[in-house]
This record gives sequence, structure tokens and C-alpha cells, in this order.
Amino acid sequence: MDKALAKVRHERSKKDFPFLKLDEDEYVEFAFSRARVCLAMIFGGVALSLILLLLTFLVVIAGQPELDESGRKFWYIILMVLVVMAILIGLTALLIYRGNKLFITNKHVIQMIMKTPVATSMNMIDLSSIEDASFQQNGITQKMFHYGTLRLSTVGDETTYTFEYADVSQNELKEISKLVTEAKKATKKDA
Repeated sequence: MDKALAKVRHERSKKDFPFLKLDEDEYVEFAFSRARVCLAMIFGGVALSLILLLLTFLVVIAGQPELDESGRKFWYIILMVLVVMAILIGLTALLIYRGNKLFITNKHVIQMIMKTPVATSMNMIDLSSIEDASFQQNGITQKMFHYGTLRLSTVGDETTYTFEYADVSQNELKEISKLVTEAKKATKKDA
């Protein structure tokens, strides 16, 4: 690639992804996040929880007409606490969804994984260390909603890096394999 174009792509990548520490001539080729179906599951789960809470609350209040004012206030407080908890759980799930990313640059694979808001990890792998890139879908749900697991296997220590709930097309997988091949050729040339 032309050095001027590489510099422009590097500057654009620094602007778009300021939290990545890119080398001088490195730029982002692909940026993957979790599939959007995960968002639907998060919002659907929160909505279902809120509906069930409200229905349960109505059944409890309607089933006890002899409740006095303090009894009703008690149930209102319980309902509000449960609603706030459901919303906080949904916001936490949304934070975790946004915290999981995979970047493929012209030199590295950078994987950012967040399992909880306080349990995060970041892996950086040289593209030339990757031996195999594959994408796997298991089950009808993954086929229907076009998501699965992207697997990157490394040479030597036989480590496999996985990025679950990824939305990767066949063309993107081919381009990733092409980048890996080019990185290996460049490494052999430099050696």
C-alpha cells in the first residue's frame, strides 16, 4: 500500500479509535462488536421483567383489598426497588455489550473482552502469529440472526482466541485470512 494512503488511514484510525495504541504505520481494517441480536435480548429481557413485575404487583394489590395505606406503601416501595434493579441490570448488560470489541489492524488483532464491569481483559496478537481464522454458527438461532463465534488460532502455543456473538460475513472472513497471509509474507521478508 502507498505510504501516503497508509498515513491517512492511520490518522483516521487514531481519530475513530483513540483508545487503541496503534503503531506509527498501523491502521484498523475491521472493527467488530457483538451482534445486534444481543441488544434485542437485553432490551427484551428488561421489558419482560418490567411487565412481569407490574403484573405481579397488580395481582398482589388486587388480591388484597383489605390493605391499609401503610401496606400499599410497602408494596409500592418493593415494586420501585425491583424496577430500579431490573433497569440497573439492563444498563450493566448494555455496558458489557459495548465493552466487547475485536479490532483487526494491518499488523495486530486487538481483542477487548468485558465479562463484568470490573472484569475486563485485552489481548493483542500479531497477525503473523495467527495460523487459522474461522467462523462458526451453531443452531438455528445463530443462523437466523447471522451471528456466531469468530476463532483465531495462533501458531506455537496453540492458543485459540474466540469472539462470541460476532456478526462476520464470508467476505470479511476471506479478507481476514488475506491479511494474515500478507502479514506472514511481510514477516518472512523482514527476517
